[in-house]
Amino acid sequence: MSGIQIVCAIAVPLIWGYQFVAIKVGVAEFPPLFFLALRFLAIALLLVPFVDRPTRQQLGPVAAISLFLGGLNFGLFYVGLGLGSGSMSAVAYQLATPFTILLSWPILAEKPSLATSAGVALAFGGVTVLAAEPGLSTNLIPLLLVVGAAFAFAVSNVLTKRYGPFDPLMLMGWSSLLTVPQVMLMSLLLEYGQAESLVTAGELGWLALAYTIFAGGIVGFGLWFWLIARCSMVRVAPFGLLLPVFALLSSVLFLGDRLTPKLIVGGLLAISGVAITQLRPRPRPV
Repeated sequence: MSGIQIVCAIAVPLIWGYQFVAIKVGVAEFPPLFFLALRFLAIALLLVPFVDRPTRQQLGPVAAISLFLGGLNFGLFYVGLGLGSGSMSAVAYQLATPFTILLSWPILAEKPSLATSAGVALAFGGVTVLAAEPGLSTNLIPLLLVVGAAFAFAVSNVLTKRYGPFDPLMLMGWSSLLTVPQVMLMSLLLEYGQAESLVTAGELGWLALAYTIFAGGIVGFGLWFWLIARCSMVRVAPFGLLLPVFALLSSVLFLGDRLTPKLIVGGLLAISGVAITQLRPRPRPV
């Protein structure tokens, strides 16, 4: 990976890590799935009029990506985060990285190197240290929902790489448009108070929605799709293990969580592990 690609790969979990706070604030003001539907509707309205339509060959993969990335990944994640804690969700969601690497091997023929495997193991050890922090929620239902979201995100990553490269903004716009009816239907079946929330939501709720639209959505996923199109998944995916570091840091800064030795050690292990995954093997002497 080039220097600019590494900077972008670090920026994505930074943006998404701070999005945990925004989502937690937003789902307190809106029903979670309705909040998600508003997010995707806004992204679609902002992008679709200005990007190309998917070709006939691209339409099927874009629809599949919208199902796994939008409907399943975000649907399960927003509900799980609404029921559980932000810290628990940040930790559990890191299963997306090993899921992605495991799926990339048989589907994309991208066999992880020894450095990648060791780095993922070390970073995941850091995530385990973070998970051991007292006070993280152990409620099984939200935990399983977030784990399911992590697997769906891994599938969407592999599909994006397998059928791409896609124009990042085209993929974001059209997959968002296809996601809206999926999430809105789930919201109508499982939630109530959607119309009321539009009236009662406060300024923080609307600001949280704006962050998920512009920062977490357009910028974050635009960079992520750009990276997937240019780099192998075994190189890009490990950067996702930085997400709980930034998520927990954002919780300390904005939600009043306490910075403890376990959080520091876990964060350093995760960062070190991701750094190891980027080591290139030395060429063998001839």
